[in-house]
Amino acid sequence: MQKRYNDYATFLKGLFAGRVQKLSIDGGFTCPNRDGLKGWGGCTFCNNESFNPDYCRQAGGITRQIDEGIRFFEHKYKEQKYLAYFQAYSGTYASLDVLRQRYEEALGHPRIVGLVVGTRPDVVSVEVLDYLEDLAKRFYVCVEYGVESTNDAVLREVNRGHGFAESEEAIRATAGRGIVIGAHLIFGLPGEDPESMLEGVDRLCELPIDVLKLHQLQIVKGTRMAEQFLEKPEAFRLYSEEEYLDFVVRVIERMPERIYLERFVNQSPPGYLIAPQWGTKNFEFTAKLDKRLERADSWQGKWYKQR
Repeated sequence: MQKRYNDYATFLKGLFAGRVQKLSIDGGFTCPNRDGLKGWGGCTFCNNESFNPDYCRQAGGITRQIDEGIRFFEHKYKEQKYLAYFQAYSGTYASLDVLRQRYEEALGHPRIVGLVVGTRPDVVSVEVLDYLEDLAKRFYVCVEYGVESTNDAVLREVNRGHGFAESEEAIRATAGRGIVIGAHLIFGLPGEDPESMLEGVDRLCELPIDVLKLHQLQIVKGTRMAEQFLEKPEAFRLYSEEEYLDFVVRVIERMPERIYLERFVNQSPPGYLIAPQWGTKNFEFTAKLDKRLERADSWQGKWYKQR
């Protein structure tokens, strides 16, 4: 079935003439919201252990993580290519010399064809962007910015340590360098409602981003938000799966067609997840979303208006 939105996986498959898999790597970075530069304790929703796969452990070294990741996936897709995905914490939060050593160790692996760096918008310098621009002349390079919300009051509430202005500045500074620009939003953070979140999508999509990742708020063990939820659950508005499906359709309808959609949901492991308990895997949610878009005769950009 033809997708009713611009699918990032299909884009990558066409770009590399075959299937491409992102391999999560722990590069041994930390976060300015944990080491005291911006704050302590990290974002209230964050527990990195809940989304790092078992093969992604910094103690094993970057090359070993890649080898173990390939073994993990290879039984299903023997000929696929791989992107080195520096996912854990803030992937640009180190000196340029350290970043160069870790990125280029990954890119030197014979099965790696590109680099994806997940990071915060407030820890990307011009010096680092210049270096990534040079890498992008030889490899596929994508920087994924954790925007999370465009609402500054919400960002303060979750102890994010930066506002939307920093996201806007970083995205504009990255544009025009041959680097693919990704952005990430969480829907359902405390203080947000559906209309403010849709307005946030509009604001973000006015910027020169190429790829958008979405997911529903999850309450995860080992976080400050988990403590807040147990203390006062009525302060949280957690989506049912059906409600979230309807909301994502509205998001897709108002997005410009030029942006690729990579992901709609995230599912933390059962041992970490407190709520909401959907029991739905990512590919199952995507299949339901595809059917809902078809049933509604809807598509990406249906109600998009150039602003």
